[in-house]
Amino acid sequence: MILNMSLIAVFAIAIAIIAILISCSIIWQAKKQIALMSEALADIKAGNGNRRVLAEEHELGASLAFEINEIVISYENKLAILSQADEANRQLMTSLSHDVRTPLTTLIGYLDAVHNGVVTGADQDNYIESARQKAHDLKEYVDMLFDWFRLNSNEFVMDIHLTEAVALTRSILIDWIPILEDKHIGYTFDIPEQPFRVELDPDGYMRIMNNLMQNVVAHSRADKISLTLSEQQGSMKILLTDNGIGIEKEDLEHIFDRLYKCDKGRSSKGSGLGLSIVRQLVEKLNGNITADSKPGNGTSFILQFPLAS
Repeated sequence: MILNMSLIAVFAIAIAIIAILISCSIIWQAKKQIALMSEALADIKAGNGNRRVLAEEHELGASLAFEINEIVISYENKLAILSQADEANRQLMTSLSHDVRTPLTTLIGYLDAVHNGVVTGADQDNYIESARQKAHDLKEYVDMLFDWFRLNSNEFVMDIHLTEAVALTRSILIDWIPILEDKHIGYTFDIPEQPFRVELDPDGYMRIMNNLMQNVVAHSRADKISLTLSEQQGSMKILLTDNGIGIEKEDLEHIFDRLYKCDKGRSSKGSGLGLSIVRQLVEKLNGNITADSKPGNGTSFILQFPLAS
């Protein structure tokens, strides 16, 4: 009996020692993991966003290590987006300084020449007309820039409600007829009689159509354009086509990007914001826009907005 009790005591002591050793091992592993995490976090804090906390799935602190890694990756992605936005804003400001300064300098030059009596008679009239055109170009650019900043601010709100889109489209196009005739551009507008009811912000839709028309007039070098409004599979489809010089394939992929200008084919005049604004507005109205073009064969813009049920 005494022997059995001794064996039990020895066995209990052995188990206790093993338990203590296991506990010490776990504590040591935990301290080691915490030290590694602290080292990794210090490295991340110092700016090394590629650093990760390493851990095996079976380790005690594995779930915490993986969570830390996900947080670091999330913040790195956000920083990358902010960096891209910062670079884009720098490009925008550079473009702004150039695109505003150039017509403004020219405008002042024309007006100074008239004011100082450098030109008279017919030349003076020509200078005044040139100054007027430069002033309109400058206003168009400022309006475009204003739209861009509004779209990308947290305060931008659209008044989307059920709108009769056929009559609205017709009223927009009527204002373009004198401009097209003045520039000797033939036009065909195929607008149906039946109403199309669409959830739209009328001002946003008007800006979309005006930007597209302005893009065609200013850059396509077309002498004919056509616009067709139709219903297609529960959507209102708008097809705007010109017979201009077209767009190169490598440019076509980027025409809706901010500040992108198709310098190789179309006119370099413009802010590079117009089509980017169009795409943003279309998407905010739950629509979509695509473009199709071949050099020498004109360009087509296709817009679709869901019809109200």
